[in-house]
Amino acid sequence: MPPDVPPGEVAGLLRDTARLGPYFEIGTGPAGDGGWRPFPGDTAPLAALTADHAERLGTGERRVAASLLFQGLAARLWSPVVAAAARGIVPDLSGLRWRGAPGEPIALRLTEPRGHRVTDAARAADLILPMVVDDRLRPLRETMLTFVPLADGLLWGNAASALAGGLNVGPPDPARRAIAAELLGRPPLAGTWAPGPGGFRRRNCCLYYRVPGGGLCGDCGLRERDGRSET
Repeated sequence: MPPDVPPGEVAGLLRDTARLGPYFEIGTGPAGDGGWRPFPGDTAPLAALTADHAERLGTGERRVAASLLFQGLAARLWSPVVAAAARGIVPDLSGLRWRGAPGEPIALRLTEPRGHRVTDAARAADLILPMVVDDRLRPLRETMLTFVPLADGLLWGNAASALAGGLNVGPPDPARRAIAAELLGRPPLAGTWAPGPGGFRRRNCCLYYRVPGGGLCGDCGLRERDGRSET
């Protein structure tokens, strides 16, 4: 189904959702010559960012840095899209571009923002899941696997955690929560988590505990009493 919401309306909504925080930002308009590339793009920039992450985290384990980079990028995809969908428009991520280099903040941009109107959480999830998972996160996974080994359970657990974590930013929003619940109940996110003290507990670990001084995240599966994890 082609997008039916014009650029100006989508751009205005994305400016509003960006007020929730940096992980909710998708810029709009011409990209210029500022190093923007298709998402996820070639291997080299991702490998360079992973190496930079490892250095800044103080770890020599590239898989740890790659895991956390994947989770951060997933959060930047889920957060603005779900927040916009909660207000009735799913932004179309076709043509999404990104910019990120060692020492610089990661940014996303849509040069021609358009979107789909939605009226319920199920329909929003129908549009969001293939657009984010199949068209963005699966290619990101495949690209990262060319330079670092990462288990599927870990990566989809990261994606689920990134989605759930976005709900903790900004005021409580039943519409955002309903869309996230729809997405978390569908493959490949279903089965990577279970209800927990905060409403969400992943069944595996993002490896943050291996960062010097990192400890365990609030939703970490390693907090389970039986100690089971899937990494």
